Amino acid sequence: MTVFLIWLAVHASQYLVFLYFLVVNSTYTLLILFALRDIVRHAYLTTARVARRQLASEFYYKPVSVIVPARNEAAVIAQSVKALLNLHYPEFEIIVVNDGSTDDTLATLDREFKLVPSNKPVRLQVPNEAIRGVYRSAVYPNLVVVDKENGGKADAINAGINVSVYPIFCSIDADSLLEPDALLKSSKLFLEDDELIATGGIIRIMNGCTVKDGAVTEIGLPASTLETLQVLEYTRAFLSGRTGWNALKSLLIISGAFGVFRKDVVVAVNGYRKTVGEDMDLVMRLHRHCRDNKIAYKILFVPDPVCWTQAPYSMKMLLKQRNRWHRGMIDALLANRVMILNRKYGATSLIGISYFVFVEFLGPLIELFGYIAIPILWYFKMLNTQFFIMLVLLAVFWGISINIGAVFLDIYNFRRYKKTSDILRLCVMSAMEFFGYRQIMLLERLRATLEFRKKGWGTQDRRGFGNKGSAL
Repeated sequence: MTVFLIWLAVHASQYLVFLYFLVVNSTYTLLILFALRDIVRHAYLTTARVARRQLASEFYYKPVSVIVPARNEAAVIAQSVKALLNLHYPEFEIIVVNDGSTDDTLATLDREFKLVPSNKPVRLQVPNEAIRGVYRSAVYPNLVVVDKENGGKADAINAGINVSVYPIFCSIDADSLLEPDALLKSSKLFLEDDELIATGGIIRIMNGCTVKDGAVTEIGLPASTLETLQVLEYTRAFLSGRTGWNALKSLLIISGAFGVFRKDVVVAVNGYRKTVGEDMDLVMRLHRHCRDNKIAYKILFVPDPVCWTQAPYSMKMLLKQRNRWHRGMIDALLANRVMILNRKYGATSLIGISYFVFVEFLGPLIELFGYIAIPILWYFKMLNTQFFIMLVLLAVFWGISINIGAVFLDIYNFRRYKKTSDILRLCVMSAMEFFGYRQIMLLERLRATLEFRKKGWGTQDRRGFGNKGSAL
C-alpha cells in the first residue's frame, strides 16, 4: 500500500506542476489584458502638458516633501539632489537623510550645497534612531539634510517624515532620478481624489542611458545581457503586473524607489516598520488600517510618472537584491498574515495576497519539485514523454508571449525605446530568460526562503550616473 501511494504521488507530480504552470501563466495573461484596459483609460495622464494645465486651472496644489534616504551614496547623491531641485512643482522641500554613512555622503552634500546648521523643529510622529544634526542649504532654501545614526532605510524615511512639514511626502531612492514632471503627475491625483492615500509611478532602468545634469537625455539598452534582462523584468513587472493589480484593486507594492503618500495615514500606522521589505509591508498595513477602521481609500499605480533607477550590474549584486526582495516579501506576509484568505480585506486579500502566497512564495518550491521529479520519473519510466515535451514547449512559448506582450504594451503606450534594434533585443531576451537566468533566480529565491529571518539589508556598489556599463 505504501509503495502504491508513493508511486501515485510521484506520478501525480507532473500534473501538479502542469496545474501550477497553467494558473501562473493564466494570471500573467489576465494581468496584461487588465493592464491594457487600465492604461488606455488613464491615457490623459500621458503628457506633462495636460497635468500642468489642470493644475494651473485649479489655482491650487498640495505642497510635497521629497524624502531621500541615503547611506554610503557619495557616488550619486549630488546628481540625485540636483535632479530633484529641477522638478517642475510649485512648492516642495527636499529632505536628504544621511543614515549613518561611513563614506563621504555628508561631506559631498556639504561641498555641493553649502550646508549650515538649522534650528528646524523635529516633531516625533513616528519612531527613528537619534538625529545628530539638521542642516539647510545656504544656496537652495528648500533643501534640508538630516544626519542621523544608522537605522536602516525604513528608519531613515521615518526621520524624514518627522522633519517634513508638508501633508504629502514622496520617498525616492538616492540612486534614482525622477523625470522633471513625475512629481507633478503623481501629486495631481491627490487633488482629484480625497480617498487617495498612496500612489506609485513606473520604475525604469537607467543602465545604458545617457545622463546629463541629473536628467536622462538619451534612452537605450545597456550593453550587458544581465542588465538588459532586468530591463525586460521591470517592463513586465510594472506595465503588466502593477497596472494589472491596480485594475483589480489588489495593489500590494508601491516601489521603495518612488512612491507618494498622504502623511497623516502613514503616521496613523506608525510609519515604516524596520524590515528589508519596507515598501510592501507599508502598503499592506495601509490596506489593513483603512479596512479595519472602515476608511474609504484608494492605493493606485500610475504608469506615466517615471523614475529612473540603477539596476545591479553584476550577478553578485543582483542575487543580493533578489534575496532581499524575497525575504522582505515573506516577512511582510508573515507580519500581515491576518489578511491571508480573509474576506474582511476584500480583493486585496482574496486576489492580491493569495497570489503572493501561492505563486511568489510557494511557486519556487513547486517549480523546484518539478525539476527534481522529472528525472526521477524518467529513470523509473513513469514519465509521460509526450506530455512533458508539450508542457515544456507550452511553458516556454507562453512565457515568451507574455514577455513580448509586456514589451509591446510599453511600445504602444510610451515608446521609450525608439531604436528597432533595442526592441528586437528585448524580444530576444524574452526567450533567453527561460534558459539559465530564470533557474538562477529560482535558486536564490529558495535560498532566501531558508534565510527569511535574516534582517541584513546588505550593501550595493554604486556607479556614478551616466555610466552605461559593459557587456557581460
